[in-house]
Amino acid sequence: MYATVIPPLQRSLTALARILTKAETHCTEHKIAPEILLQSRLFPDMLPLVRQIQLTCDFATRLAARLSGAAVPSHPDTEITFHALRDRIAAVQAELANTTPASMAESATRSVTFKAGPSEMTLSGQDYYAHYALPQFYFHMTMTYAILRHNGVTLGKRDYMAAPDT
Repeated sequence: MYATVIPPLQRSLTALARILTKAETHCTEHKIAPEILLQSRLFPDMLPLVRQIQLTCDFATRLAARLSGAAVPSHPDTEITFHALRDRIAAVQAELANTTPASMAESATRSVTFKAGPSEMTLSGQDYYAHYALPQFYFHMTMTYAILRHNGVTLGKRDYMAAPDT
């Protein structure tokens, strides 16, 4: 499970940090106050960009911790700048780097109990990963990308996929 979970999360978080740098540059070049972009959303009943990024980070953190049997770290959701959001991504990257293949050796069959809204759920590690946490991670990452594209930030699939610069 380690090879299936941790490297893809790390790569996607690397992409997310690069995307945020491009968004910040877009704000500077177009004289847009960063807080306007950070509070943008696709539709009024959807979460703003800053919250989409926080949730992307949360799902990566929770996924790695729960599959490795570790305590789930807490992040206070206080970021209001691009820099602070990149710092949060870096903190999550450090948490992922501390996850080892040995800590995840039994993760597919480990019982994972977590809150999902008002309910508590228990799934096998494999089901938690495949049917809950990973789809949530990519949903919020995709919303981040969509909000930024909607607001004119020049991004492409290579940005989302963390393709090396050519």
